[in-house]
Amino acid sequence: MDLRIPFGSWIETGTDWIEDNLDWLLGFLGDLWTGMYDAVNWVFSSPPAIAVIAVLSLAALFARGWKFAVGTAAGLTFIIGVDQWDNAMDSLSLVLVAAALALAMGIPLGIWAARSPHVSAVVKPVMDFLQTMPAFVYLIPAIAFFGVGVAPGIFATVLFAIAPGVRLTELGIRGVDKEVVEAGQAFGASPRRILRQIQLPLAMPSIMAGVNQVIMLSLSMVVIAGMVGARGLGGDVTRAVSALDIAIGAEAGISVVILAVVLDRFTGAFGQKRGAGLLTRLRGTVLRASPVTQTQGKDTERILAENSGNRRNPGR
Repeated sequence: MDLRIPFGSWIETGTDWIEDNLDWLLGFLGDLWTGMYDAVNWVFSSPPAIAVIAVLSLAALFARGWKFAVGTAAGLTFIIGVDQWDNAMDSLSLVLVAAALALAMGIPLGIWAARSPHVSAVVKPVMDFLQTMPAFVYLIPAIAFFGVGVAPGIFATVLFAIAPGVRLTELGIRGVDKEVVEAGQAFGASPRRILRQIQLPLAMPSIMAGVNQVIMLSLSMVVIAGMVGARGLGGDVTRAVSALDIAIGAEAGISVVILAVVLDRFTGAFGQKRGAGLLTRLRGTVLRASPVTQTQGKDTERILAENSGNRRNPGR
């Protein structure tokens, strides 16, 4: 008696149904993602490499200072030196498109989960499933739905990287001090205004940590995406593994590391400055939300200042 559960057959049947009935949607998404990738890739690949390095180094200077600017210029120049510039820009384009799609879905879903316990109860196991599934498994439906090329690489990368964006957004909003939210409610602010002007600004450090993790996971998926025909550094790594070419593998691998460090520092700097700026505006916004007495205003400002201090010094 065969007691084997035909789970794989069920999944295959569902995949066949999607291919037969949603072919128009898969074709539309594949063309859309490929178009987005081509547009971003054109921005980075069309100008001379030295111009792109100059712009990114200038942005690094304003983001974190001259040390980061020099490091960015040196790292990108090294990529040119090992003849991996075109591949690096292809990989960077794929990462930016996939991360943007993952964040466009993940952040709103995290906000919804933070505001609804029922949604959170559904989202958490789904994110657990996506986060624990081996990365290579995502290539199977990616190839089945989109064939070979950039689109399956983006599809697999989005599935692999979306979980931190959802989790850290929900965690950040749920972690906002209830006294601050109650102060906004006491001033007559609507739930939407509380979310936009109180919860999101105070949750920004956590949200930006999610953005950082989504980008890092997207970049780590670049190598695997090279196995489904996605252009970039992943293709060189895949060929190096097949041919045991240590030289090409090392050059492509170091180029991935350089891109990861640059993107990590950029997102970290943006999160710190953005969070501080929003918190400063928040103090004035909440105090102007409705006519209150001077004592109420001082109490609210004290609550906001204490909340800000606790976030900067979590050990207190």
